[in-house]
Formats: sequence, structure tokens, C-alpha cells
Amino acid sequence: MKSCHLVGVAGVGMNALAQALKGGGWAVSGSDRYEDQGQDLEVIRKLKEAGIRFYPQDGSGISRETGAVVVSTAIEKDNPDIVAAERLGVPVRHRAEMLAELVQGKKTVAIAGTSGKTTVTGMVGWLLEQLGADPTVVNGGALVNWADDHHVGNARTGGSGLCVIEVDESDRSLLRFSPDRALITNMSADHFSLEETVGLFSQFRSQVRCDCIAGWDPGMPWQGLKPVLSRTGCRFAYGGLEFEISLLGAHNAENALQAVVLCQRMGFDLGRIRDALAQFKGIQRRLERVGEAGGVTVVDEYAHNPAKISAAWRAVAPYYSRVTAFWRPHGFKPLSLMFNDLVAMFGDVCRPQDRLFLMPVYYAGGTVSKAMDSDVLATALQARGVPAVWVPDYDRLMSGIMKDSQAGEVVLCVGARDPGIPRFARELVTRLG
Repeated sequence: MKSCHLVGVAGVGMNALAQALKGGGWAVSGSDRYEDQGQDLEVIRKLKEAGIRFYPQDGSGISRETGAVVVSTAIEKDNPDIVAAERLGVPVRHRAEMLAELVQGKKTVAIAGTSGKTTVTGMVGWLLEQLGADPTVVNGGALVNWADDHHVGNARTGGSGLCVIEVDESDRSLLRFSPDRALITNMSADHFSLEETVGLFSQFRSQVRCDCIAGWDPGMPWQGLKPVLSRTGCRFAYGGLEFEISLLGAHNAENALQAVVLCQRMGFDLGRIRDALAQFKGIQRRLERVGEAGGVTVVDEYAHNPAKISAAWRAVAPYYSRVTAFWRPHGFKPLSLMFNDLVAMFGDVCRPQDRLFLMPVYYAGGTVSKAMDSDVLATALQARGVPAVWVPDYDRLMSGIMKDSQAGEVVLCVGARDPGIPRFARELVTRLG
């Protein structure tokens, strides 16, 4: 039996890979600093239930019999598990390399793009399951339809040899894949400049064996799409049929239509696709309605670049008297790279009655320049008349939101990586009640 040990196994991409490897017959172990810190993360409990064995992140989980130690780009070179692997001669492999090995020889559909790829991957995985294709799915976010008390919901083991995977441009790891089919949702500057991003996606597209749909290709049906939007979802027409989803925002109508077109090009009946899509409940932390208390609605959102934050804000703003949002940047480099676009975006979406709180950058480790933090962004926004307030921690954030909460508003909890964000969202609902 093949074996591997995943460092930072509770992370979004890593835990999905761990589940997929386990489902593929591998012996899987892992370590995570949150487990070592005694943090009671639900994902860790579910991974243990799935048969993934946890070790302290001190190298003790590595032996000469370990087949590979798997890392993401975020793991530092001096991590004790990596040091132990190098000492024992155990190969250290990137998570994308392991995923590529897992899907090798199978019919693979890869979803890429700067924005929307997690939602579209979930939609395609759900549609193909409902259409009887029995796919294996590895996604960066958990499907509400699949998540329960025992399952994370972001991975599915199928028996058909068909795989649906989300691939990432942020660390260039999408270039490790040569899928049979692919969909590139869109592209914009995020982790790289627009020029670099165009080059990355162009290279990836050239590696696709059969059919690659790019969101910007001329004549795509989502271009100029005018969905009917409401507080509970949206509707749009395509192929003579009317589609309805329970997800908010015009961007999700576009995501849905991209998933529909991909499945249609794979040979599935459009009517059956429509019926399956109507049952899709969304992705956790993608405009996820956490709860309502005291007339205040709390929504959790993973957005971390200007396009995503703007789409989330615009999706909820029409239906509430006020948007109170907080955002925690997911890295110092992305904040610096996107700074001007962030100033313009927040200045555009934030109305006079709205409130914006900015938290310090979430630091996940590494040797990066910390020259710019979110307090600089707050100052720039204030100079433009945007009601932005910098808060140093979650206690101050809670006080700021609670101090002037009012019935009819929505609190938008925004940011990637930091597991404290969804925890805060749920605690806020409790406190508001």
C-alpha cells in the first residue's frame, strides 16, 4: 500500500487531497499546527474519522517507510517534518504533484481561473454526480450538499475513472496538469500581474488534451448575461430553458452557466443538467448565510481579491439597509500588489451608510516583506472618504460591529486562509442573539 504524510493537513487544499488519497487506497497520515495548539477544528475531527492518522508537527510522524512527505507552497523549508524527511531520505513532494499522480491515467476535468473556480468545481462535481457519472472530486471548498457531521464535503471518491479537480495558479502548480478537459473561468491580477497571469493560463491551456473553455473566448453565452436576481438566488435563460439557483449574485449566475456549458459539451442532456443544478446548495464560505439574529444577517465569504470582494458586496447590498464588512488580507505580497485596485474597489462599492473594518494581514509563515499592512490601506481609504476602520484583533472587531448593529443590515465576513473568520462569523450570530 502506498503511504504519505501531509504537512498542514487541515489546510483547505491539503485536507481535500488527504481525503482523495485515502479514498484511492493510500495510507495517509498528517500533522497540523492547529492540532498541536489544541484548536478544536471540525475539519481535524472529520479527517480523523476518515482514518487519517495525526502526529505532532515535530518530525515524529516520518519514518523510513513513509512513501512521501507532501507539502503546499505555504510550508517553510525548516518545518520539522521536512527536516525529518530529508534526514531519512523520504521524498518531499508538492501537493499538486501528488494530485497529478492520483489522477494520472484517468479522464480528468480541471477547473482553473482567478475567481470562481472553487464554486464552478463544486457545481461540476455535483452535476456529474447527479447525472450518474460517479466522479472523483477534489475541491478547495466544501459543498453544502456533501458536508455533514462526518464529512468535510470538499472531496468525493468515485468509481468511474472520471475526475474533477480544482487547479491553482497562485503557486503556478496548475502547470503540473495536462487534463483531458478544462474550464478557465476568468483571469485578473491577483497573486501575479495581469501579464504574468495571462502567460500562466495560456501555458495551461496549451497543455489541455481535448477541450478547453476560457471565460473570455468570443461568443461564450455568459458574456452579456442578464440574470434575474433576488434575495434568495437568481434565474437565467440558456438553450431555451430557464435555470434557477439558490446562490446570490450575478457572478454566481455566470459560474453556473459555465458549469452547465461544460457538462453539456461533455454530452449530457441540458434538461437533466438544469434539474440537477436547481438542487445545488452552494459552497461553504462562498456567500454562505451563517445565520440571522436581532434582524442582522451574517454572511461568510472567502473573497480575497478586488473582483471577488466586489462581487460579494454587490450581491448582498441591494437587499439590506447597510453592509457592515470586515476583510482580512491573506498575505503581504497580494495586499501590496493589489493595493491600488483595492482602494478603487472599496471606494466604488462602499456606500455612505456602509461600514468597513480592516484587520491585519493573516501571516501564514515564510520570509516575506511585511512593509505594508492593512492599516496603510485603511488610511488611503479614509482619505477618499470611505468609512474604513483598522482594528488590531477579533475582540476589537466584535466590539466595533456590536456597538452600532441595526436590524436590516448584513455583516459580510471576508477573507481567505484564516480559520478564525468562519469561527468569528458564527460567534457573532450567537452574540447578536
